Amino acid sequence: MLYFQLVIMAGTVMLAYYFEYTDTFNVHVQGFFCHDRTYTKPYPGPDESSAIPPALLYALVAGLPPVMVKFGNREKTMVTGDCCYINPLVRRTFRFLGVYAFGLFATDIFVNAGQVVTGNLAPHFLAVCKPNYTALGCQQNAQFINSEEACTGSLELIIKARKTFPSKEAALSVYAAVYLAMYITSTVKANGTRLAKPVFCLGLMCLAFLTGINRVAEYRNHWSDVVAGFIIGTAIGVFLVSCVVHNFKGRHTVNEKLQTDHLANMPLITLPHVESPLGKISAVQVTTLIGTSKQNQKVRINGTLTR
Repeated sequence: MLYFQLVIMAGTVMLAYYFEYTDTFNVHVQGFFCHDRTYTKPYPGPDESSAIPPALLYALVAGLPPVMVKFGNREKTMVTGDCCYINPLVRRTFRFLGVYAFGLFATDIFVNAGQVVTGNLAPHFLAVCKPNYTALGCQQNAQFINSEEACTGSLELIIKARKTFPSKEAALSVYAAVYLAMYITSTVKANGTRLAKPVFCLGLMCLAFLTGINRVAEYRNHWSDVVAGFIIGTAIGVFLVSCVVHNFKGRHTVNEKLQTDHLANMPLITLPHVESPLGKISAVQVTTLIGTSKQNQKVRINGTLTR
């Protein structure tokens, strides 16, 4: 099963790589109307100039989960067979980070597939497309343009402006927030306060929500793009936690199993044991007592006959 899981993970990573860094999958060319106000927002600049740059977002998404592993429950040594034992930290790391990493790549694949199929235009598309309206004959705003040669701007920026639905930043951020929030709720123990975990979980969700709002405020995505990204990230996170790792519920440990078996064999009611005094009498003493009893009976019988 381990090799099979490694093969699945490798295939997922390769597919995400082809979507992200190669032109294997061509983006759908979606047309637009002349002077369409939906796509006339100013170009906000490269993603690195954003208030939430990709480097910061990816660092938090990839770096925060390993830190949270250390705050999980302290599990005892687990038995995987008749002779094999697994360190609890290693087990929790593989279980938590392995599924989490798979979910990240799966989210990236879903988002890239949606962007390639739809080819939805960014709010600043016309600013980077730079269409020649005179050559296109745009005499009125209702004229529809559906041609790759309509744009005269940078090809790289144009292709990127055609890949906005759903929003990748919104999907990845909300996936990480949902997954970590469910992990913290299920495993982390906050002694002394009941508000520490809810505040931290709500803080993660707030950061994901602000990421989506920032994408809309900077004219990099539409509201529909962000909402679709939130739905994809939330769905994948909830599915993996609920159906794959079963809300991070661990198996019974060795000591817990032995204790359970011991309790199962105990009677429901345990009465105090009273030792019988007859158990301490030896065989000779029993014979003497029987003989004495017979003599007393004879004496009683003879006395009765004499009278």
